[in-house]
Amino acid sequence: MEEVTGIIKETISNLTQSIQNVTEPVPTRPPATTEGMAVAYGSLVLMAIFPVFFGALRSVKFHKSKLQKEKASGVASEKLSYADAAMFPFLASGTLLILYIVFKVFSKDDLNRIITAYFYCLGVFALCHLLSPVISRVIPGSIEKISYRLKFTKGTGKTRNICMDYSFTSHDVICLILCGFLGLWYLLKKHWIANNLFGIAFAINGVEMLLLNNMSIGCILLGGLFVYDIFWVFYTDVMVTVAKSFEAPIKIVFPQDLLEHGISANNFAMLGLGDIVVPGIFIALLLRFDKSLNRNKNTYFYASFFAYVLGLSVTIFVMHMFKHAQPALLYLVPACIGIPMTIALIKGDIGAMFKYEDLPKRPESEKKEKKSKNQSEKNSNGNENKNNILTEVKLEMIKSDKYRT
Repeated sequence: MEEVTGIIKETISNLTQSIQNVTEPVPTRPPATTEGMAVAYGSLVLMAIFPVFFGALRSVKFHKSKLQKEKASGVASEKLSYADAAMFPFLASGTLLILYIVFKVFSKDDLNRIITAYFYCLGVFALCHLLSPVISRVIPGSIEKISYRLKFTKGTGKTRNICMDYSFTSHDVICLILCGFLGLWYLLKKHWIANNLFGIAFAINGVEMLLLNNMSIGCILLGGLFVYDIFWVFYTDVMVTVAKSFEAPIKIVFPQDLLEHGISANNFAMLGLGDIVVPGIFIALLLRFDKSLNRNKNTYFYASFFAYVLGLSVTIFVMHMFKHAQPALLYLVPACIGIPMTIALIKGDIGAMFKYEDLPKRPESEKKEKKSKNQSEKNSNGNENKNNILTEVKLEMIKSDKYRT
């Protein structure tokens, strides 16, 4: 009996100690030094403007390839419509709310394991796409560059559709392997440097490949996300909770205590990729508009880029002053839209700016001409194949006659 009583007392004592530990306030992180915050915020600005600048430059080449592909195939490329731009903030809100509820109901650890595996695959391919041209130049010439083509089709004959047609080289495979090892570092350690490498790769690819098509669509999209960002940051805790719970490279981070603890520091300042990609695709659109003017000046690109740096600096300043998370698009959207449009009004380019389209509609006559050309090529190829078959048959008949004689 005494042994049972002793066990009960020990159990009660342990439970009491556990309750005390739970109810004790969690020690907060030490405040960052002024120097540490300056380094962190400055690094965030640099890591944000780098994808915007280089992603916009890469988007010009990507846009040209899109136009060439559309012209060669005669099939119009998919592009963002006015309805898509208007609906996007609502879809983003729904997705954000679902993630918030899921993180509240289910275990964060289990969910983040699935999310991490998913973003590991995406991150490796995004980083490979970005670094492949660079790595290909430094690979020794002794390693032969062999070309490959991966093609999947659905159906046969006239109903055959190409599902995937991808060309790559042996150098791309080497780059993929190297990026895979870098991804393992992120997968195992979740280190902030690996996170930032993946995040920057996502941002550059997003700015490069997402085409807004025209200014009106860009203004609708940015205006909707302007309201979206303000609502979910200022009026709810949803955005901040998801950002802190979501262990994936959807944000760039930098430690404010780097000077004290080195690369093992963990008191992070963060910036979401949406605050880079959304203004970035608008700035890239203005660069392509500059190129269409053929003035050898990128006036609107540099104006919008300056506006982005200014808006981001104001965001960080206000966040530091009020010690509260800020919706970056609150400051970025008015700056990135207002400054270039003001310059366009002064220079008399506002009409041309709103008429410009990345992927304009092709005239029906051109489409019919392209269609008839493709059809004639098919017919000529078919006739050529028939002639070849007849020639082969005649040769076989001649040979057989010789053997008979």
